[in-house]
Order: sequence, then structure tokens, then C-alpha cells
Amino acid sequence: MNIQWFPGHMAKTRRILAENLKMVDVVVELLDARIPASSKNPEIDSIVKNKPKIVVLNKADLADEKISNEWSKWFNSQGYATIFIDSIKGTGIKQLKDKMRDVMKDKFERDRQKGRIFRPVRTMIVGIPNVGKSSLINKIAGKKSAVTGDRPGVTRNKQWINVNSEIQLMDTPGILWPKFEDKTVGINLAATGAIKDEIIDTVELASLLIERLSETYPEKIKERYKLESLQDKKGYELLEEAGKKRGCIISGGQVDLTRISAIVLDEFRGGKIGRITLERPGDAERQRDAAESSTTD
Repeated sequence: MNIQWFPGHMAKTRRILAENLKMVDVVVELLDARIPASSKNPEIDSIVKNKPKIVVLNKADLADEKISNEWSKWFNSQGYATIFIDSIKGTGIKQLKDKMRDVMKDKFERDRQKGRIFRPVRTMIVGIPNVGKSSLINKIAGKKSAVTGDRPGVTRNKQWINVNSEIQLMDTPGILWPKFEDKTVGINLAATGAIKDEIIDTVELASLLIERLSETYPEKIKERYKLESLQDKKGYELLEEAGKKRGCIISGGQVDLTRISAIVLDEFRGGKIGRITLERPGDAERQRDAAESSTTD
């Protein structure tokens, strides 16, 4: 399954980021804690360049806590300040606010000594579609300031939000990159909802997802879908068995694969199967090597 999705407005988003960067003090790159490597746009670093940056991993409540700890150590080894958050419940928001101020503390102190007037920390929020940027901004601001949605592509233009006298936030549209060199990246993005379901084969996607989870989180899959055995079973077989258990049957006694696929994807995205992470730090190295290989070819 090779998924590629780069709507025209995303080229415009790249221009918005580059053009407005000079107005910004700090960049917050928002990632999905379930897919830290796949949700990290490789173009962001080249656009942001030397601007101070904080890596924030959202949906931490849905991710495998043990693997999140591995990711925290990996990002720290790469020189990134990282914070894990839940933008819906607000977990980690205070830590993020403190980090924004801390990153700019020395600069603002130099400005004060030069007699310059204090101004708020201007922060740009960037990330892939549907990673929770608008929800994060609303939680930081303590009010409904940005348009939110559970589908990719809700925010289409930049928005400035005044949080308080200390922080201003710029919300930006979600941005992907023109080509996924590793097909696993596209699958991961689609599984977590960063790519519209309307443009993909959800049955194939769900079969790939449930097969992978049967290998990495077998007990969670067996418990959620009441499956007795996962041994040597491919994705479509697992979908069919899960469909039978859930009563997804159409005329003739056939399993409604479209319906059970929608259920599996929805339950994974909503955390009903359990806390799951699809990637480990080694995947980041592999994806980076693939991108560099493509650039030199």
C-alpha cells in the first residue's frame, strides 16, 4: 500500500511558514506521540533553520508509555527539548508554557538591558494535519480561539492568538511533504487520521494495521476483538474474524469488511484498543536514511 497525499494548499502553507518565520521567536513542532518519526515533517527543520524549537508530542495519553520514554531519550540525544502532552485534557500545558518563556529568557533579558520594551513571546505552532495544533492553542489560551476538527485540513490560514501579556501564538495549517520515501510513513499517517479516509482504501489500511498490532500488541487485539488465536493469520483473516465477533454481517453471511475496518480504525484512533505506539526510535533512523538516499540519487 503506497499512500501519497499533498493537496495544493500545502505548498502555500510552506510559503506561509517561511514568510512569517522572521516574526516568530520560538517554533513549537507538534508531533503525534504514537508515530513520532512519521509525524515529523523532514522539511520543517530546513524551514525553521536556527530558530529556537521545542518538540511537543501530543496524544501522549494514547501512546505506549514505555516506548514514549524511549522516544524522550532519543529526542534529547538529538538535542531537542521535548514535552509530552494531552491537548484535550491539558496535561503538560503548564510545562510547555514555562519552556516557551525559558527558551527566550536570555534574549529578553538582553533586550531589557538595552532599554527595549518587553513584548510577548511569539510562538509558531507547526505540524502535520490533524495532530492537534488548534486544540493545543485553545488549551494554552484557555478559550476557544482556533478552529478545531477531527479531520485533516481544518485550519487553512495562519491565525495569531493572544494568550496573555507574555505569549502570542501563531496557528498554521497542517503541512505534509510532497513524497513519502518510506511507504510505512504513509500507512502510519493514514492509520492515525492525518490523511483523509476518503482518498485511501480503508479495508486494506485496517488489515495492515490489525496485522501489525497482532504482532506488536497481540493481547490487546485478542481481548478487544475476542479472538482466540492470532497465529499465522494475515490482516484480512483477522478482520473477518473480528467482523464476525462484532456482528458485521451482510446478506449471504459475508463479513462487511468496510464496516469492521471503520470500527478498527476508529477504535485505534480513539485509544479503545489500548495505549499503542507504532514506531520506535530505530524507525526514525531508517526513515532519515531513506530520505537522504533519495536526495542523493
